[in-house]
Amino acid sequence: MRVICKDVSKVYPTTGRTVVALEGVTFETGESEFVCVVGPSGCGKTTLLKIVAGLIPPTSGRIDYSGTRQGAPLNAMVFQEDSVFPWMSVLNNVAFPLEVQGISRSRRTVVAHEMIERVGLRQFAGHYPHELSTGMKQRVGIARALAVNPEVLLMDEPFAALDAQMKAVLQEELVNLWSRFRRTVLYVTHDIEEAIFLGDRVLVMSRNPGRLIADVRIPFPRPRDFAIRGSPEFADLKQHIWLMIREEVMQAMQQQQEQLAPAGS
Repeated sequence: MRVICKDVSKVYPTTGRTVVALEGVTFETGESEFVCVVGPSGCGKTTLLKIVAGLIPPTSGRIDYSGTRQGAPLNAMVFQEDSVFPWMSVLNNVAFPLEVQGISRSRRTVVAHEMIERVGLRQFAGHYPHELSTGMKQRVGIARALAVNPEVLLMDEPFAALDAQMKAVLQEELVNLWSRFRRTVLYVTHDIEEAIFLGDRVLVMSRNPGRLIADVRIPFPRPRDFAIRGSPEFADLKQHIWLMIREEVMQAMQQQQEQLAPAGS
């Protein structure tokens, strides 16, 4: 399945003015491609992801999905904060979307156990969220998204709240999972290093209003492991993307200073 974003803009009306969150964003993913989106804070990355998910409509432009569907849901989303149900066990959390689809209890239990196994939580299937760490709860969210076998997986900074060690472990686990299910992934992150490690491509967005300013293809072959981050090529690519984002941040700061400056100063 391919995601095709055509000239998407999003304008939010507010009291006395309008806020342009996105402006003319156009890109297309490849089949089963892992695409990361980076950019300055407030550039509209999450807004873009919600539009792709169908959670909010664009003001103009459109999102198309192209490819052969296999009776699976079009997309599933994993949010930055854990979204597990506290009154359900891990098993029931993962099985819940299958229950909503009307899948039989026996079948959804089999699928849920398989997904829990894939994210390394087999021994915690009967536990409740209050018994899990933050990282484990995020893995439950990923397992739940994968359980419905979506054509496209949308991820909004799912590891942002984790410590560096847990983040690195889960990034490697996510790469391994993606290599098995081979679905198209659109992944929003502030972390340039994470984007390079995970992605086939990195889309770089400008300051607000969010526009696409670069589409960087990642040259590193798969499978990847943590050691690749120490290579000179990885460091050069990270610096290249950071300089683009830094320029956008500096321009945004200058614009803010000009707006706050007293008249005639």
